[in-house]
Amino acid sequence: MLDWIAQHQKILSVVASFSSLVIWIVYAQLLYLGFRRQRSPRLIINRGRNKDINALCLISNMSAESVFVQYIIAELHTSQGTITMDVTDFEQEYNKGDENPERHNPASGAVNVSENTRQGPIKPGGFSHIGTFKELVERIARCEGIKMDGHMPQGDLEFTHLTLRLIGIYGPENKPIGAERGFDLAYNASEFSLSPASWDTKQLTSMRQRHKLKKIVEQLNASNITSSSPFQDAVKEAQTS
Repeated sequence: MLDWIAQHQKILSVVASFSSLVIWIVYAQLLYLGFRRQRSPRLIINRGRNKDINALCLISNMSAESVFVQYIIAELHTSQGTITMDVTDFEQEYNKGDENPERHNPASGAVNVSENTRQGPIKPGGFSHIGTFKELVERIARCEGIKMDGHMPQGDLEFTHLTLRLIGIYGPENKPIGAERGFDLAYNASEFSLSPASWDTKQLTSMRQRHKLKKIVEQLNASNITSSSPFQDAVKEAQTS
């Protein structure tokens, strides 16, 4: 055995060196994948408290670092077109005596930004919400001038799908990241049923997607997204045809 090893010493040395190289490459790959997994941003859009249209729209940050939410865009798909709206700043009513009036009184100089907008950082493992899905749908319809019967549209108009898209900044990185998830809307007697169109939230983190998101942010900063909705044009065209 020893004689055989001595005779093939050079070959065994090459094999051992190659095996060590393979092991180190695999080990380095595992370390890189683990590091990349920890550094990859991950935002989750989900339902909370309920499973129907009255459910809260939750935004969770499952990243290793904080994510600054810059924009929350809602797309309401209808039978007559799609309505796109910036819902980062959400509507909220206050009851007298609920909180310190100075926090809501402009004359006092005190402004609580977090109660007027969902723009801001979400800590790792933290979450926020932008109201219920019902409130989102009703708000979009109200801003678009759609006549409603309760929380359902009047006439032949139907709401079919709601897509929510997040745009934010992750840690020290320059280009924005994003996440989106769609929810199917269906009529169930006099109520809407709401069900996720996919089992998970789609992450918009590739270089191509982030470059596209950067252009979207530039457009949002320069215009009012609610005025760019083609819905009213589609309604007018349907009425004149």
